Amino acid sequence: MLAESQNELDLNTTIQEASVALKLFFTNHFAEARDRMKPFADCSMYHSLGYGTILYIQAVMTFDMGDIEQAIAAMKRSVIVSSKMRRRSTLLGSIAKVTSGVNYNEFTEEEVHAEICYTESLLIRALLTFIQDENLISFVKGGFKIRECYKIYKECNKILENRNWEKDVHKVHFESGVRMGVGAFNLMISLLPSKIMKLLEFAGFSGSKKLGLSELLKGSELHTSLRGPLCAIVLIAYHTVVTYVLGLGDGDVDLASSLLSPCLQTFPKGALFLFFAGRIEEIRANIDEAILRFEESIESQSEWRQFHHLCYWELMWCHCFRSDWLMAMKYAERLCKESRWSKATYTYQKASFLLMCDDQTEKTKTHLKYLFSEVPKLKQRIAGKSIPFEKFAVAKAKRYLEQNEYLTLPAVELIYVWNGFNVIGKKQFLLEPILMIVEKTVHTILEDKASHKFYFDDYSLALLLKGVCLRHRGQFLQAEQCFLEVLGNEKDIVYDKYLIPYATVELAIVYLQQDRLSDVKSCIHRAKKNYKGYYLESRLHFRIHALRLQLNAAANNDESVSSDPPTPTNSGSLDVLSTSKDHRISLAQSSNGSLSQQGGEGNIVPSGSDRCSGRELAPAENKLSMT
Repeated sequence: MLAESQNELDLNTTIQEASVALKLFFTNHFAEARDRMKPFADCSMYHSLGYGTILYIQAVMTFDMGDIEQAIAAMKRSVIVSSKMRRRSTLLGSIAKVTSGVNYNEFTEEEVHAEICYTESLLIRALLTFIQDENLISFVKGGFKIRECYKIYKECNKILENRNWEKDVHKVHFESGVRMGVGAFNLMISLLPSKIMKLLEFAGFSGSKKLGLSELLKGSELHTSLRGPLCAIVLIAYHTVVTYVLGLGDGDVDLASSLLSPCLQTFPKGALFLFFAGRIEEIRANIDEAILRFEESIESQSEWRQFHHLCYWELMWCHCFRSDWLMAMKYAERLCKESRWSKATYTYQKASFLLMCDDQTEKTKTHLKYLFSEVPKLKQRIAGKSIPFEKFAVAKAKRYLEQNEYLTLPAVELIYVWNGFNVIGKKQFLLEPILMIVEKTVHTILEDKASHKFYFDDYSLALLLKGVCLRHRGQFLQAEQCFLEVLGNEKDIVYDKYLIPYATVELAIVYLQQDRLSDVKSCIHRAKKNYKGYYLESRLHFRIHALRLQLNAAANNDESVSSDPPTPTNSGSLDVLSTSKDHRISLAQSSNGSLSQQGGEGNIVPSGSDRCSGRELAPAENKLSMT
């Protein structure tokens, strides 16, 4: 029952109120949850935190500046309210802390919970800073706030471990908050590429993926706690979204499914949980089931249409994975009209999917020209920085206009840069149509070189995409040959410089799948050290970091693989194919993905050695069974 006066707001009541609001949120009663928290947001730390958090989620989803400012005001208030309830530090207390440490048993229950609420409020306030202001000073201030949060979470962990909790009935709520904070921080930091990690470690941060996952799992097992379900949500999001967007698609989907199952039983119509159910089906390549789940999530509520945008985004990819370009284009179009997040991205995707459709009319071509010309105008900045994918989209849109209004496989390229092949590669009936489109394009490019203003850019892109398809079919030798030929075109590529480091990483993945660990190590080193300033560079560095973690696990010897190898004395590009470029046509002639080994006109002949791996190429293998 809702508290009627400030006098009724003891710790037990405020936690119960927050729990009720959380359940309302999970059942799609967003406004009711917000209104439940608002009346005492000025005096109760849990009401203030709950109210501000709901406004923060709304602001992030709408990206409306009015919502952002309202959320910032609420979180500033939450920081003040919880700060007033924290334990005051005296001069004598500070001296005692230095000499004999802190006696956490002297803290009251309210003071202990004030620590965790203050930290969560400060963290959300810092995150809002990044999307509110574009100047460097605000960015630095946000960074300092996050560093303070990190230090307080470490202190809260000490409280959890050293306090006598026998008389504290609310330990479970504090513990779940600590597990969530420590776990999420460790997991987030562990995801970052090594160069960023070194800077963070210098600033006092450190992160362990193993510890992060363990802490979050422990938190999710505290079923009666306030933040236990939130720990589960963080884990589900990590295994179903983060690992696929930033990594190699190696999340524990079965664990995510087991964590989601009780949530769906308790909240069967919860839009958020239905979304994750769809995401799990999607990454399992059960596309029809995924579409049904996303549609269920959309139909479950209409109060926050921003939740619909998450589903539209996934539905766009689901139809794209089925090579249904027209339906994918329609969902991109809906995002263009309704979402504020990145209209340049949505517009480029809409145009790319439409360009893949057959039977282009003059009206369609005119509309395509308009869409591509709009992309540069829609580019935006967040926290003072351009969005990396928007820069990529703008460059591609300009290319379309410069080279007689065409692009090579734009939708398939989108699938690749968004890690979609980790989904469609699990089902051959999804992969085969893509491979056929790619092979047809390779044929077309080779047969009509003169019509391609940037022939090597177009040919290398098609070849990279074919290699990825072959890798997912388990045809590692043929995939390797594709990637090596892309690397051989390095000096001839004019615009798509990103293809070279990406092909190098793809080569490393092929070698990892063949347990050629020293070759993986060499390719990772080359991709990190030899290439700078290309499009989507940060995204590739996240993949490289994930690949290095897999390499460490495969080698079972972190120290031997974490150190960079010496820079090769020969700094030239990788040796690739010994045949001339005019004779590189067997890839196009291979309609089923198998490549000829024999030399001679029209056949691919690998050179004697691969400088990236420093080894002789393996003799031809029999055609591998599909995986």
